[in-house]
Amino acid sequence: MISFLKRMWRAAPWATTILALAMAAGVFFGTRTVASWVYWNDPARRDQPIAAWMTPRYVTYSWRIPRKVMIDALGSPNPAEGFRNFEHLAQDRGIPVDELMMQIEDAIVAFRATQGSSGSVDGANKATRQ
Repeated sequence: MISFLKRMWRAAPWATTILALAMAAGVFFGTRTVASWVYWNDPARRDQPIAAWMTPRYVTYSWRIPRKVMIDALGSPNPAEGFRNFEHLAQDRGIPVDELMMQIEDAIVAFRATQGSSGSVDGANKATRQ
């Protein structure tokens, strides 16, 4: 194996470097993809009760709702808000974090009512899973 790598390096050092970098990137992104898939397909991650530490993006993944539903609930299409938690978003708006979380829960219930799936936001009714 080592002799094969030495022969490749002598024949084409740039191509060998590019190949090594491409293989490293493939391993990195492949591992990241598998880790994300395992995390979000764990039933414990679905429909988690909404908390102040969560971000809008986390809730859209956990509750499996379209991004548009969250944007409408927050009343702002600013993509940077997807990375800020609800506590900071509520402070920016000058409202209690509980009120913001209730707005989001209401939006999820309304969306799920139109889709015909479970409208439970408290996490108690997890019988209807997809």
